[in-house]
Amino acid sequence: MNTATARYAGNLRTEATHVASGTTIQTDAPVDNHGRGEAFSPTDLVSTALGACIITTMGIVAERHAWDLTGSSFDVTKHMSTEAPRRIAQIDVTLRLPAALDANARTVLELAAHTCPVALSLHPDLVQNVVFEYR
Repeated sequence: MNTATARYAGNLRTEATHVASGTTIQTDAPVDNHGRGEAFSPTDLVSTALGACIITTMGIVAERHAWDLTGSSFDVTKHMSTEAPRRIAQIDVTLRLPAALDANARTVLELAAHTCPVALSLHPDLVQNVVFEYR
């Protein structure tokens, strides 16, 4: 079964549907690449997927150990290459996690973060800068 189906809606936009849930998303080309920037660009989705995968993988590990990550959050900044070919050159992910996590929990969770499926699937030339803040 397909994971998603999508259609080109014109004007540099797509509309995609997640087959299992029916959830839909739209993409738009970024302003710096002929678009209007009115929705996630495909490269925004890749960058956001890295952050979401990291925190989800950490959540799976945390559940195993009964560590509560509720309220944790992340920010993502995407950096495009300045020379051809146009590609994502670096993704910065800043995670905000509970200060109550002890040193062992932090070590285990940070290892999980760096081994999430999206992180392992991205090209090794793409710099993944992951910062952990415990608040």
